[in-house]
Formats: sequence, structure tokens, C-alpha cells
Amino acid sequence: MGRWEPDTRERLQNAALELFERGYDTTTAAQIAERAGTSKSTFFRHFADKREVLFVGTGEMADRAVAAVAEAAPGITAFDLVDVVLQAIIGVFDPGRRTWYGRRQAVVDRNPELRERDLIKRQTQNEAIATALRDKGLDGISPDVVVALIGLASHATYTRWIEASDERDVAALAADVLAELRTAVTALNQGPSANGTLPERG
Repeated sequence: MGRWEPDTRERLQNAALELFERGYDTTTAAQIAERAGTSKSTFFRHFADKREVLFVGTGEMADRAVAAVAEAAPGITAFDLVDVVLQAIIGVFDPGRRTWYGRRQAVVDRNPELRERDLIKRQTQNEAIATALRDKGLDGISPDVVVALIGLASHATYTRWIEASDERDVAALAADVLAELRTAVTALNQGPSANGTLPERG
């Protein structure tokens, strides 16, 4: 990547991904910096270590989710709250970089160290949201249940977004996921039918 490109962080991300696709374990921060046309010290001004290059944005997602909880109306329902937080989270997804996210996920999936970091990041985000929910003290809403639903919805939306064969808008995918989640929970609330199966969708 050329030195004239203004976005140093994005250049470092692109360089890192290209090198990680060839071999994550053998790639160093110095190699990433060199490929991006910058210095090792510049790399460490942007990222704590090479793993963090692939997880930029996770902190912003947590911040957006916490802010959405804080702004939620007192009488909001659990599903409406999930919807509000989900919309806040997907606001971080850059449609212009969907292909990059797909390549990134392939690298994460192939590397145990990165999969572990991914799980830690998601757990940290969930804990932040749960704390915000408890602080909010919304009546009739269980923080643990809502956080679980948010986690399911956001992960499913992200996965569908990076795997979609067309250019479907991430907001439309999120709406589909939330609708399916509502249907599934409603079916569970109705309980099994006489033959032991869940009720069919109408």
C-alpha cells in the first residue's frame, strides 16, 4: 500500500489481513507496518498487538449498545429493546468493507488464538450491555435474557451479512433475524403441541 494513502489505520488493517491470509503465526507487527508503508512505532500507536488489528470496532459496538440502553424509554418491551440495541451495533458495519469483513472472519475461524480473542471481545461487550441494563432498571426485563437475545441477533446478522451473495442492506438482514427470533420465542412460549412438536408457523 502506498505511503500517500491518508488512512493509516485502514492501511495497517489491510496489510495485516493480506499477511494473515498467508500465515497468521509467522506475521509480525513490523512486517505489517512495512507492508502498510509506515513504522513499527506507528503500528503500536494504533494497536496494542497484532491480534487487535482485526478487532477494531468492537469497542465502538459496545459503546453504541450501552448508549442505546441508556436512551431507551422506560416502558420499552424486551424485543423492542433488542431491536434498538441491534440497530446501534450494526451501525458500526461499513458496507463498503463487507468483503474485508468476510476475509477477516475466514482468518479468525482458522486461528484458535483469534477465535479465543473473538469470544473474549463478545463476552466483554455482553457484560457491558448487561451492566447498562441493570443500571437502567427496566421493569419486567431480565438483563441476562435480553443480552442473550442481543448476542444471538447481532451474531446472526453479522454472519448473514458477510456471507450474503447479494448486496442486501445489513439493516434488512437485522430485521429478518429479529422477526425470526420473535417467531421462535413465541413458539416456545406456546409450548409443545399434543404430539410433542412445536406449533407450526401460520
